[in-house]
Amino acid sequence: MRDIVQLECTVCKRRNYSKTRNKRLKPSKMELSKYCKFDRKHTPHKESK
Repeated sequence: MRDIVQLECTVCKRRNYSKTRNKRLKPSKMELSKYCKFDRKHTPHKESK
């Protein structure tokens, strides 16, 4: 029961990455530090629709 989620940059608000997660085991929204090619640095990325 894994769902595909989009990760959105918190600085530029663009959707750069997609990942899968198990919504039963991890009900909270995912937040990771990823590289944003538009800002050219590592920024926090949050799960979006």
